[in-house]
Amino acid sequence: MKENTAKKKKHPFFNFVKAVVRIFKRKQKVVYLGDKVEKSSLILSNHVGASGPMSWELYPEFSFRFWGTYQMNGNLKMVYQYLSVIYFHQKKHWPLWLSRIFCLIAAPVMKGIYRGLEVISTYPDVRLKSTITTSLQLIEEGHNIIIFPEDSSVGYFDQMTKFFAGFLFFAKICYKHGHDVPIFVSYYHRKKNTTVIDKPMRYTELLEKYKGLSDVEISKILLDRCNQLGEEIQAGKYK
Repeated sequence: MKENTAKKKKHPFFNFVKAVVRIFKRKQKVVYLGDKVEKSSLILSNHVGASGPMSWELYPEFSFRFWGTYQMNGNLKMVYQYLSVIYFHQKKHWPLWLSRIFCLIAAPVMKGIYRGLEVISTYPDVRLKSTITTSLQLIEEGHNIIIFPEDSSVGYFDQMTKFFAGFLFFAKICYKHGHDVPIFVSYYHRKKNTTVIDKPMRYTELLEKYKGLSDVEISKILLDRCNQLGEEIQAGKYK
């Protein structure tokens, strides 16, 4: 599937949904601990179910595209299977029978929302090459990419347990193409409706600071920092 790398297209249904949701959801507080996100950056964020992506999308701070599983860009049957079996059953822990019934209605609506989000498809196989190609083109055009690297296979947790290290592989590809991308760690706290964005570190700075460590070990350090930001928000540090 060919991805669009230009500015987001106009999706009337999606824009209508956003307008309605904005009535009920106020803009989150955004706290920068360093430089602001400008262009050609990677932003690592916790997911918080649908709350994380929606908080970014409703009140965007900068131009961006999301990484998201390829099922979100699939046909209606694929979206239904993803929502009913993976999202609501495996991750949200709904009974399978309930998620299957609910998604008969939810899947068509979510397909329209996914279309509006224009996520960059990620894959667990060789098709990942298309993810890298599309993402690199976006970086070269000055867009930012928001990545949710947490392992959410058994659910979403305030204290995340694992970051997949694919974002470091992509940062390495960017560097080979002349882009030493800034990497921002961020945390969205749903109850506090607050997002904290940490000081950025460029890819080469990460390698220098954590010289000798593997990508998995570096991603664990960034995971711990992300969780720490969540704890600080919870403790009221960023009022």
